[in-house]
Amino acid sequence: MKFLHSFLFFVPVFYIGFANAQEDKNMTRSNRADQTYEQLFLSKRTTGPTDPEFMEILQRNIFGEVFYTGTLNNKERELITVAALSALQTLPQLKAHIGAALNIGNSPLEIRETIYQCAPFIGFPRTLNAIGVFNEVAATRNIKLPLENAATTTEENRREKGLEIQTKLYGDEVKKAMLSLPGDYKNIVPDTLTDFCFGDFYTRNGLTIKQRELLSLVILTALGAEKQLSAHVIGALKAGNDKETLLAAMVQAIPYIGLANAMTTINLIKTADIDAYKPIYEN
Repeated sequence: MKFLHSFLFFVPVFYIGFANAQEDKNMTRSNRADQTYEQLFLSKRTTGPTDPEFMEILQRNIFGEVFYTGTLNNKERELITVAALSALQTLPQLKAHIGAALNIGNSPLEIRETIYQCAPFIGFPRTLNAIGVFNEVAATRNIKLPLENAATTTEENRREKGLEIQTKLYGDEVKKAMLSLPGDYKNIVPDTLTDFCFGDFYTRNGLTIKQRELLSLVILTALGAEKQLSAHVIGALKAGNDKETLLAAMVQAIPYIGLANAMTTINLIKTADIDAYKPIYEN
């Protein structure tokens, strides 16, 4: 626990913005790391007593380079990290980043919805773990719980509303592919996707569809869900994200999810073409 606490304290948070990156382009990596850390954690950067060499590599790489790459703003970068850490269940680090996300201007609702968005991909138990961490931070910040209700659907229209979103992004690919399943499962499986993923979560307030698709791609990348990645790259593009944004999100996620998973998605983004997309599931 002592080591975890030390690592949590030194885990990097987010950069101070693209404008600052331009203004401070002549600064050294160490200078940028110092500046970023202090602005985001409200304390001086230190490498600690046990592993100063490793922490210096970590901090210069992340604070001095990654947070100055691309045009994502601070709020977007923090939500990406919250999503990745929730998916990976690295809960001590998640606690620090939820605090940082609040510090740089994300609303409690935006952060909560980022965590909720994980549920269709990682399941309810692991999402509840991340929600528990959010609630702990909320208590220390005197944030009144429960937050406002963000639901926009009813039991009667959740499928209809979810299907509207799903069809715009993915068409009826899954519905067609599942027709070969036996018995009622040809309907149960695609309806579960529509109801649970799109009807229950994509329809909620707090985040846009564009944001949810970007975060979903980060979550699936963190999980190494290769089968679904190409479809969600296209879905993220259809939702209004451009390739620059998708690539920036992957670079931002690298320190948390590792190079291997990120490179898989980066390669798919490189060749992604909405018009040439082929369904990932066979009919």
